[in-house]
Amino acid sequence: MKIARQLVDSVKPHFEKGGKLEKFHPAFDALETFLFVPGSTTRHGVHIRDAMDMKRTMFTVIIALIPTLLFGMWNVGYQHYRAYGMEMSLFDNFMFGFWKVLPIVIVSYAVGLGVEFLFAIVRNHQVSEGYLVTGLLIPLTLPVTIPLWMVALAAVFCTLLGKEIFGGTGMNFMNPALLARAFLFFAFPAYMSGDVWTDLSPEPGHAIVDAYSGATNLVAFDTNYRQMASVPGMFWGIEQGSIGETSVFACLLGAFILIITGVGSWKIIASCFAGAWVMGAFLNLVAPVELINNAMHTPAYYHWLLGGFAFGAVYMATDPVSAAQTERGKWVYGLLIGAFTVILRVFNPAYPEGVMLSILLMNVFAPLIDYVVVEQHIKNRVKRA
Repeated sequence: MKIARQLVDSVKPHFEKGGKLEKFHPAFDALETFLFVPGSTTRHGVHIRDAMDMKRTMFTVIIALIPTLLFGMWNVGYQHYRAYGMEMSLFDNFMFGFWKVLPIVIVSYAVGLGVEFLFAIVRNHQVSEGYLVTGLLIPLTLPVTIPLWMVALAAVFCTLLGKEIFGGTGMNFMNPALLARAFLFFAFPAYMSGDVWTDLSPEPGHAIVDAYSGATNLVAFDTNYRQMASVPGMFWGIEQGSIGETSVFACLLGAFILIITGVGSWKIIASCFAGAWVMGAFLNLVAPVELINNAMHTPAYYHWLLGGFAFGAVYMATDPVSAAQTERGKWVYGLLIGAFTVILRVFNPAYPEGVMLSILLMNVFAPLIDYVVVEQHIKNRVKRA
C-alpha cells in the first residue's frame, strides 16, 4: 500500500486547485478516499477519529452481499441446465451463471457511477459512497433475463430520482435500489414477472427450450401453498427467482456479517421476521376452514422462506438512511414491514411478492415513527420530572 500511496500523492497536485485537472478533483477524491482513510478531521469541538468512515461501511455491506452473489451465480447455471435436463458440475453451473450475471453488475456500476461522477464534477462536490452498495443490490434483485439496457435505465432512474434530486446520499427517503426495481416492475412488467427467471439460451445438441414450466414458490403459494417446494429447498434457495434473493441461508450469512460489524441493525432484521410470523399465525387462526388450500392457511414460518423476504429484511430494510433511527422505532418499523408483506402476499394475487412495496411504504413512514417515539419519550420524561 505504500507504493500506491506514493503513486496517488505524485499525481494529486494535478487535481488540486490550480492544477490542470482541477475540474476532475471530485473523481480523484473518490478514488483516493476509497483506497485510503481520509486524513481530515473536524476542526472544532471534541472529536474522535475513527477509521470506519462511510466508504468502509459501504464496503462492509458489499462483503455481506458476496454470499448471495456467489450463490445466485451458481443457481442461475443450475436452473439453466435443469431446464434442459442436464446434470452439470458445481463449477460448470457457477461459470455459466458468472458470465450471465457479470454483464448485469458491470452495467449497473458503470452507468450508476457514471451519473454520480458527472453530478459531482458539475456541482463540484464529493462523490457519494452510497452507489457502491446500490450498484450491486440492483442486479441481485433482478431476473437474469433482464435486458442490459433496462439495467442501465434503472441505474439512471435510482441515481437521479432516487438520490440526486433530494440532495444525494444521506438525503434520500426511500431505498434507491428498491426504487429501481419498482420502476422496472411497473414500467416493464413483462420482463419482471412470468417465465423470466431462468436463462434459456440454446445448448448445443439440445432442442431450444421456449419456456420453462417450473413456477416460482410465490406463484404456487398463491394458487395452492401445498404445491410449493420443500422447506429445505426454499431455505437453501435452489429455485427460480431473482439472482440474489432465493437463498435464505446466504442472506443469513450476510446478516451475520452486518450484525457483528455493527453496520446493520439486528433489531430491524429480527422484527421483520417477527412481524411476518405474527401476521402469518393470525391469518392461520382466521382462515376459512372450507378453503383448505387458501393462502391464509400457509404456515407462518413459510413466509420467511418465500421470495425475497429474507433478502429484503437483511439488506433493504436495514438501510441506515431510509430506515427508522430510534431504537423503539426500529422495532415498530420492522414489525410493520413483516406484517404488511404477508398481507400483500395473501390478499393481492396480482402481486404475491409484497416485501418490496412494504419496505418502500415504511420508508415513507419511518420519520413519522421516529417522531412519535421521540415525542412519547419527551412526555415520559416530563411526567417523571
